[in-house]
Amino acid sequence: MAVKIRLKRVGALNSPVFRIVVADGRSPRDGKFIEEIGTYHPLNKGENVKFDLARAEYWISVGAQPSDTVASFIRKARRAAAVVVAA
Repeated sequence: MAVKIRLKRVGALNSPVFRIVVADGRSPRDGKFIEEIGTYHPLNKGENVKFDLARAEYWISVGAQPSDTVASFIRKARRAAAVVVAA
């Protein structure tokens, strides 16, 4: 079973909202998922991504593959966490 961390669209027409989910790679984009770990609101300015970095790290440690978009969210969150720790 190939587990992926990817986006699931739940927003209305012309008002996109995405959930960051952990899902089996064989399930459809908006289908069944294992765990929801965050949300992404692309139309909002500033803080438009909220997710549990610890859960994402856990799933990656057990072999889940993030999509390109989710991987960029994780990189940004890691940088932000490093800045907070260093300050």
